[in-house]
Amino acid sequence: MIAIIENKYKIDLSTPIDISIPLSNTEANPIAWYIEKPEIEPVKFGDWVGKVSEGSSTNFNNIFFNPHGHGTHTECLGHITNEFYSINQCLKHFFFTAELISITPEKIDDDFVITLESISMALGKVKNSPKEAIVIRTLPNPDCKKSKKYSNTNPPYLSEEAATYLREIGIQHLLIDLPSVDREEDEGKLLAHKAFWNVKDVTYLNDDARLHCTITELIYVGNLIPDGSYMLNLQIASFENDASPSKPILFKIDAI
Repeated sequence: MIAIIENKYKIDLSTPIDISIPLSNTEANPIAWYIEKPEIEPVKFGDWVGKVSEGSSTNFNNIFFNPHGHGTHTECLGHITNEFYSINQCLKHFFFTAELISITPEKIDDDFVITLESISMALGKVKNSPKEAIVIRTLPNPDCKKSKKYSNTNPPYLSEEAATYLREIGIQHLLIDLPSVDREEDEGKLLAHKAFWNVKDVTYLNDDARLHCTITELIYVGNLIPDGSYMLNLQIASFENDASPSKPILFKIDAI
């Protein structure tokens, strides 16, 4: 199926590029933030077990997981505010123009940082930029990212200046293949989150905070997927929570 966008572009809906990481209760599941792997197990009522192989008519599982620590997830500014905001209420549109860029984080002291300079340089090579969304693939990009145990590893992160720059050029949706846009241990400052969402006070939300903007973390973009312009379909489950497991899908854009 071919979709036509603004009589300028076409996308082939039959060739989706899934950049989410599936959630499982195995060691293949990535983990961040010092928690254990997800739990997926059948419901039990006395001798009854919700599993067809054990005599039930259906498979009937409970799932215990944390969206922030167990895989691809999309979050709204409610992740860092005193007042409750739900991703299900903040994200009301689901298709966006997106630019995929690959960046090697810069070594700064003991950290690896995605800097303003590296992002502006990557986007400076792009025609018709900026887009509504940006997808950041960090280099190197081994397959083991899909099952990496990130806790206590000080992964790369986004600088506050880089997050501010993305906000200022109009990026509404930020997707990255790391467990957080901020440093693992940052004394609760969350500078990149605050800069991107323009949150100035977590207790009393400022009028120009970006309620409709999202951050998606723990994606994985395979090495065979080229940098460039795409249409992004950002799919979430309808959780009334600050974050939801998500399934971002890219579609290659072709000019008509």
